[in-house]
Amino acid sequence: MTTRRRLVLAGAAAMTAAQWPTRSGAQTAVPSAPFPTRPIRFVMPYAPGGSSEILARPIAVELSKNLGQQVIVDFKPGGGTTIGADFVAKSPPDGYNIVMMLSAHAINATLMPKLPYDTVKDFAPITIAATLPLVVVVPANSPFKTFQDLIAGARSKPGKLTFASAGPGNTSHLSVEYLKSQLKLDMIHVPYKGSGPAIIGLLGNEVDFMFDSLSSSLPQIKAGKFRAIAMASKERSRVLPDVPTVAEQGLPGFDVSVWYSVLAPAATPPALVQQLNTEILRAMRAPDAREKIEGYGYDIWGSTPAEADAFIRSEIVRWGKVVKESGATVN
Repeated sequence: MTTRRRLVLAGAAAMTAAQWPTRSGAQTAVPSAPFPTRPIRFVMPYAPGGSSEILARPIAVELSKNLGQQVIVDFKPGGGTTIGADFVAKSPPDGYNIVMMLSAHAINATLMPKLPYDTVKDFAPITIAATLPLVVVVPANSPFKTFQDLIAGARSKPGKLTFASAGPGNTSHLSVEYLKSQLKLDMIHVPYKGSGPAIIGLLGNEVDFMFDSLSSSLPQIKAGKFRAIAMASKERSRVLPDVPTVAEQGLPGFDVSVWYSVLAPAATPPALVQQLNTEILRAMRAPDAREKIEGYGYDIWGSTPAEADAFIRSEIVRWGKVVKESGATVN
């Protein structure tokens, strides 16, 4: 675990203790009833082809092997992740319905004040599975060769450049809104129903650029169909070491990565949450799964349930400030 992540978790834990009641997540006893006895639904709140599926697939394969029951990856896109999240929040708390939520889960707490669920109270965090940097990509035939070219183009044509996102409130949306607010730019947001459809839009030159999860765009970058002009993370990616960061190209301190959490309904017994945590971490660290996951640029985290709870709460505060400062809204 990096020093930055330790500091984030320490600060989040302190904030949680000061401001919110602690979950009873310390229990680690194995549930008395056998689990699982039937297939598990692993809900993806995005369309197929995005970074959540790329991470979830190898996890689901290993879980199916280890648990002796099929783990079904079930897509429920729409509503800026709220449809899939709401489905799981209202599911029986028996471990058979879990959801992979990205950073948008914390963003939506501020961006969407009328959510059909409570971001904190209606979920039991199982783990922060992994993190992944965002990459700034343009079509291969784009006139923008560098990130500075893109910014210059935005300044020369206010209100003309378009950017894709995986949906309103997604990190791919808010990262550009934050960029716009910092540099006083005027660009047009074109939301899609997931990273996969957004990639198709960018391939078809429907939009000018996108801040996308590295795993989703990496195949297009390797195939020469996308040009990677910047990493939005604090450091360069080990899988694209020659691509400089946004911070290196004129915006010091810019740092946006995506995190991937796995959540269950709030009333799920703590012992069952712990069992799911143990099995998911075991699945991610299996040699075949780990090779696939890290090969797409993810950093495996595998937090405890308590760490996940504290981290999500801290991210709600962090992204709440970004939403308010940028003035971002969703229709």
